[in-house]
Amino acid sequence: MKVIEGHIAAPQARIAIAIARFNHFINDSLLDGAIDALKRTGQVADDNITVVWVPGAYELPLTVKALANTGEYDAIVALGTVIRGGTAHFDYVAGGASSGLATASMQSEIPVAFGVLTTENIEQAIERAGTKAGNKGAEAALTALEMINVINAIKANV
Repeated sequence: MKVIEGHIAAPQARIAIAIARFNHFINDSLLDGAIDALKRTGQVADDNITVVWVPGAYELPLTVKALANTGEYDAIVALGTVIRGGTAHFDYVAGGASSGLATASMQSEIPVAFGVLTTENIEQAIERAGTKAGNKGAEAALTALEMINVINAIKANV
């Protein structure tokens, strides 16, 4: 029986982080968590990390696709925060970001880690950006690293 499992360390990995400016007071914490995880746990060098700022979460899929199309990155981490308001805007932005990022990953065939918070209120967002519920930016970065190693192991075992 073959079992393929990824590990986290990927010192040679080239990672792009696409991050939304909207709700930056939350997203800054997600970015700090992602960079810390990449460097401390993943052993990724500063020179191998590129951060790209975009206006909001809705713009993440196009940015991720453009980054993937360069061929310069082994994985991309998408970070943002969409907080439910009193209109249907939340559903369009959160749904568009989610489906767009999944499509970008499938088309590019490189890992795209989903670090976009979709919360009911600001308190939930704060909890997921480094307080009670951990840091989802760090979790997304670790997912990207593990997926790089899983994909590489699959390709090596074909």
